[in-house]
Amino acid sequence: MAPPGPSRFFEPSRWTRARDSMTSSSSASSTASPSTYDAFLSTNALAVTYKPVDSANLLKTYAQLSKSRLSLLVILTSASGVALSPLPATIPTLLATAVGTALCAASANTLNQLQEVPFDAQMARTRNRPLVRRAITPLHATGFAVVTGVCGPVLLWTMVNPTTALLGAANIALYAGVYTWMKRKSIYNTWVGALVGAIPPLMGWTACGGQLISNHFHLFLPPFLSTTPVDTALINNPLSPFVLFMLLFSWQFPHFNGLSHIVRASYAQAGYHMLSVLSPKKNALVSLRHALLLVPVCSILAPLSGLTDWWFAVTSLVPNAICVQAAWRFWRIGGEKEARLVFRHSLWYLPAILALMMLHKQGVDWFQWLGLKEEETEEQKVKAQAALDGRT
Repeated sequence: MAPPGPSRFFEPSRWTRARDSMTSSSSASSTASPSTYDAFLSTNALAVTYKPVDSANLLKTYAQLSKSRLSLLVILTSASGVALSPLPATIPTLLATAVGTALCAASANTLNQLQEVPFDAQMARTRNRPLVRRAITPLHATGFAVVTGVCGPVLLWTMVNPTTALLGAANIALYAGVYTWMKRKSIYNTWVGALVGAIPPLMGWTACGGQLISNHFHLFLPPFLSTTPVDTALINNPLSPFVLFMLLFSWQFPHFNGLSHIVRASYAQAGYHMLSVLSPKKNALVSLRHALLLVPVCSILAPLSGLTDWWFAVTSLVPNAICVQAAWRFWRIGGEKEARLVFRHSLWYLPAILALMMLHKQGVDWFQWLGLKEEETEEQKVKAQAALDGRT
């Protein structure tokens, strides 16, 4: 379902040509309804001139171009990589990572909107975006995207490290390039989008100096199966960033598939190749698969990697069970009510799981951190380790 206009980038003249092209192409069942264009052409959004952007509304417009709520989620997941890393992080590094990640997200989201103006105009939930309502010119928006797209990776390169900068630049290319292009070509755009969402926590991990690929591999077995000291192999264990990646990757399927089912009519009207449009039943099945996959990620891989202690394997079962049940009902019934419930559960699930991971972070004694317990002396640690080893 593709509305006319071969160019992926916004050209104002195409909006007026699109209506004529659509009405003359009655045999193309994949085009959007002419009435959609009629309704949109009758609004002031298609005026020849653009609305002047005053200084008071400029920041608000930039926030809308950046999709501020989505960018905030990206920043928080990046910060989670910093918080869960066993390596120390300075305040300047944390701030530079947050700001650099925000700039990369702003650039990617703006470039995405620049390419989708004619299609956003056909969807009720996107018709009020700045470029659609002509609150800002495409040239101005492009300038904003370029500046943020350059400053973000440069800041990360100079203030953090090259690996984090390359991850940020790669995410801009994946989201604004591959993902945006694939939305109108293949249902696998969702998998690319999930990949984009799974990279920010890796940026937080590498910002602290953690490595994504390392020969140093260690499994943290339950205490009754191993007496290995907690802090012997946490730093470069490649399983730890993999857990963060898989958590964010799989979470996005219940989150997005539930939402896309609710707005599938709009996606169909705008010509996007979404699984919720082409196969609603499979869309729900994919959501269930990844809801189920999150259970071993949390209850096996996370403690096994050393990110969390083994109590997290137990406490994480509660939110996972709630979300799996919702995803199961979504698959069995397939209604909008069930899809909405899956989406709503996904909103609290991620912060809840990340909070539990912090609570059960390996090697952190929160009673001691809060001053409710005295720190062990080196002599006490040696005696405790000797007792574990069976020595007296």
